[in-house]
Amino acid sequence: MRLTRKRLCSFLIALYCLFSLYAAYHVFFGRRRGPPAASLRGLRKGAAAARERRGRGKQSTLGSEEWNPWEGDEKNEQQQRFKTSLQILNKSTKGKTDFHVQIWGKAAIGLYLWEHIFEGLLDPTDVTAQWREGNSVVGRTHYSFITGPAVVPGYFPIDVNNVVLILNGREKAKIFYATQWLLYAQNLVQTKKLQHLAVVLLGNEHCNNEWINQFLKRNGGFVELLFIIYDSPWVDDVDIFQWPLGVATYRNFPLVEPSWSMLHNERPYLCNFLGTVYENSSRQALMNILKQDGNDKLCWVSAREQWQPQETNESLKNYQDALLQSDLTLCPVGVNTECYRIYEACSYGSVPVVEDIMTAGSCGNTSVYHNAPLQLLKSMDAPFIFIKNWNELPAVLEKEKTLILQEKVQRRKMLLHWYQNFKRELKRKFTNILESSFLMNNKG
Repeated sequence: MRLTRKRLCSFLIALYCLFSLYAAYHVFFGRRRGPPAASLRGLRKGAAAARERRGRGKQSTLGSEEWNPWEGDEKNEQQQRFKTSLQILNKSTKGKTDFHVQIWGKAAIGLYLWEHIFEGLLDPTDVTAQWREGNSVVGRTHYSFITGPAVVPGYFPIDVNNVVLILNGREKAKIFYATQWLLYAQNLVQTKKLQHLAVVLLGNEHCNNEWINQFLKRNGGFVELLFIIYDSPWVDDVDIFQWPLGVATYRNFPLVEPSWSMLHNERPYLCNFLGTVYENSSRQALMNILKQDGNDKLCWVSAREQWQPQETNESLKNYQDALLQSDLTLCPVGVNTECYRIYEACSYGSVPVVEDIMTAGSCGNTSVYHNAPLQLLKSMDAPFIFIKNWNELPAVLEKEKTLILQEKVQRRKMLLHWYQNFKRELKRKFTNILESSFLMNNKG
């Protein structure tokens, strides 16, 4: 009996020692694993917070497009952060991806590409940050995105062979900065630091984009692919492709998450138009037609005489409320037929009523391009209401009055479904074009 007790005590003492050793191992060695786990939790929290902000409609614009060198310490910090991020990312994706493309966002349309089409997140979420970055894997390809005032030529490391450069070429001042970026990229290609380059360009609203011709590979330059906004006659779907204007991210228009109420609630307004009315324009004719038969009382109408490049918090909220509370959104032409309003209406399930006429300039010739204007949207069967003259609007509104709520709900679902598929198809087409072009040239 005494022997049995001794054995039991010895066993308990041994068990206690083992437990002490196990606890000591976790105390002294387990801490080393702490920071990565904490970082992972932080990333998850950051992603969740970003999604929550999307639901609340808080999105960002790209910062200044001008070059903005900062103090030496800050530059070193940004470069070190970027290098560390790339090293971590390369380790995490090693063996999982065959292809790496980096996107340099130097125009606000870059945010539409990354956040709306790629559905990518940005770190930090602070929209005023000097440097923001994101990562996404599509198939076997890894895409990284960088943007912000601190993304300056020569002030960040080039660790990839394939780059998509997003530029603004709408007006003279923007073209100057876009040209500086292209000259920088040209030097990288010539010194073998960069192998392939594609450009996404916010083109001129009259389609006068001759300045970029010299940089295109078809003309002896180095830009292999060009994705251009507006109905450019250059589009051939070989090396030049049409790209959508998207929503006005530079005005803080958010990435909208559809809700049950957005789909099913009765909307108090038949239609809406909030915008600038230019003298002797079709917009002025639209205002006159709305006043007929009291239709302006049934629609949310707020006209101004002078265009404003930025929105206040109040004006942005009013605009979003108008889209959310209207069954139709009136989209008259401006300098170009394509406008942000079309895509913003789709975001809220408000059917765009589009003035389907060509504007002045060099954009798609209707004698050659039968779908012009808005060739991209029409080629993807956009479920919009197209009219040639605002005199057709009263009949459209009369028909709208006869629809019951159930019919409107089905139409909203169809519009939102189409818009989601539109963005998904653009992503598929964009990534396939890059991979097939860049990889094919690699083999060549």
